[in-house]
Amino acid sequence: MTNNSDPQKESLAEIAIDPEVLAKELAFELEIDPLEQIDSENFSKGNLNITSECNEALKLLKGNREQRIQGLRIFCEYRDKRSFPFLLPLLDQPCPVERMSAVYALGRNPCPSAVQKLVNLLETDDNAYVRRATAWSLANYDNQIVLKPLINALKNDVAAVRLWSSSSLAEIGSISSENAQLAAEQLLISLKIDNETGVRSNCIWSLSRLFEKLNETFQERFVDECTKIALFDKEPSVMEEAKTALDSMGMESFYN
Repeated sequence: MTNNSDPQKESLAEIAIDPEVLAKELAFELEIDPLEQIDSENFSKGNLNITSECNEALKLLKGNREQRIQGLRIFCEYRDKRSFPFLLPLLDQPCPVERMSAVYALGRNPCPSAVQKLVNLLETDDNAYVRRATAWSLANYDNQIVLKPLINALKNDVAAVRLWSSSSLAEIGSISSENAQLAAEQLLISLKIDNETGVRSNCIWSLSRLFEKLNETFQERFVDECTKIALFDKEPSVMEEAKTALDSMGMESFYN
């Protein structure tokens, strides 16, 4: 599974959540996926009254499962702190679509009291799509406790979760030089050994984002690795990502 937005071009916090994508991913788990019933065009009209939409969403979150998922879809688009007490309990719902949607909504609406629960989901939820959503959402939390779980997910989880963990580590790593160095160590290892092209490309992107916070020795290691990839890698998309990284660091001559 690959991510549907280009993390090289968008801030993680601004990536839109597409209900059709959520539906396709988990449709096999549901006889009727309520996300398919949502008219996504309603969210693209410029004259929406956001306050009115959020008021309606708060009412929907008190309803049945189908209504709650429709309310969650709204909070995947809009930010409103009033949603916090309604979103948190939905992380415990047995329906994976509902848990996943609640996780995405809490990524769009970061709630400090949700961070430990989100970490727990990343570490223990039995549904990979829920864990992937959590890896994305945790990028929007600057709490120190999310760093190691994201590193562990990049090391050990399935490809879809590794993909978002590699991107989210750029956000969490940027909090401090210490975070940057810890995140970068695993990102460089994964860049070398991961068998998924998208994960390796995201590792390069994240390392580029963290470059200025890294010590000089590590910077040299990263430049050396990018140079090797730009010259010799078998995957064209990873080669191009490495060249882009070298260009951004003013080192295009390293592979020419």
